Amino acid sequence: ELLVVIAIIGLLVSMLLPAVNAARESARRTQCQNHLKQLGLAYLSHESALNHFPTGGWDWDQAPSYQGGNPHAGAKQRAGWGFQVLPYVEASAVWAAGAEIAIKTPQALFFCPSRRGPQTVFYTDNYDPPVRGGELEHALCDYAASNREGAGVTRRFAPVESRQLEDGHSTTLMLGEKRLNLSDLGEPQDDDNEGYTAGWNSDTIRRIDQSPRPDFHGDGDGDGLFGSSHAAGINTVWADGSVHLIQYDIEVSVFERLGVIDDGQPVEVQ
Repeated sequence: ELLVVIAIIGLLVSMLLPAVNAARESARRTQCQNHLKQLGLAYLSHESALNHFPTGGWDWDQAPSYQGGNPHAGAKQRAGWGFQVLPYVEASAVWAAGAEIAIKTPQALFFCPSRRGPQTVFYTDNYDPPVRGGELEHALCDYAASNREGAGVTRRFAPVESRQLEDGHSTTLMLGEKRLNLSDLGEPQDDDNEGYTAGWNSDTIRRIDQSPRPDFHGDGDGDGLFGSSHAAGINTVWADGSVHLIQYDIEVSVFERLGVIDDGQPVEVQ
């Protein structure tokens, strides 16, 4: 009889585990959506305060820039959008503390819980003074702006104003999850080493000329693509602050149009 009871318990556990795991993933996916919602609102708050959206920064080897102890804004800021939104996500102290502090301080908001918690890596940079050269600790991120093609909301050097979104805020992709190689998670990868403060590179900017793809195990990096650890697709936030799930099988032509602000071809994804 004891063996029968044990067998029944084992059967019940095997039946319940998938449901429990599904519930946990649903909660993690919802938390990821909430992170993107807050980042989207930070973008909009930045635009409201400074009359333009955050830029994509200058380049991967440019640290956050300051003048007289105050962070640069707009085209003068060498770091990317992740650094520029810090005052609008309750991280003003990190934003104002100096480049090395900002670079190494992880922000939980920048991570998808389905993939990982807050994480840093040590990586050797060639930053310009006053930031020291050599190995530095970098806080990473799981989200990226849409604009490797130079036609989106987040642009290199030059900031975009709200009025330039001619296709409409509610049909323009702003931020989404980035694809990563899970085999090397926690190690410096070409698209996951400079961290959330990085200027114009694949740590913080991704392509729209290919559909998003799931995370993977193997060789190489995420190939500059959007992607995630979710089974159904990627979470994204659009220029009106709304959050949407984009499925992996979205047509490339539709995905491209979502990332362009003024091509006269607004598109909605159900």
